[in-house]
Amino acid sequence: MINERIVLTPEDIYEKEFKIDARGYRPQEVDNFLDLVIKDYGEFIKIIHAYEKEYQTITKENRELKSQLRQLENKLEEESSSSSGSNNVDILRRLSQLEKIVYSRE
Repeated sequence: MINERIVLTPEDIYEKEFKIDARGYRPQEVDNFLDLVIKDYGEFIKIIHAYEKEYQTITKENRELKSQLRQLENKLEEESSSSSGSNNVDILRRLSQLEKIVYSRE
């Protein structure tokens, strides 16, 4: 993933040689600066790899949690539909008993 966007490696920076001109920069200063760039670049790559690994772990965990959520929602839906069906039966029984009581008094 990261290699698609990064053009230089720390080794590319280390091995880069500049042509020296009569009015050019001091080679030692350039080398010292490039050493710092190489060190930082290597650290950036390590950090990015760590984040990629963490991202993959979180993505996998997210998929698992979504799957568990769907299963629990389905189970809850099944339980609520079965309990509402039994509630309807209970209501109908009570209504029938009340009708018997009311109509038997008349």
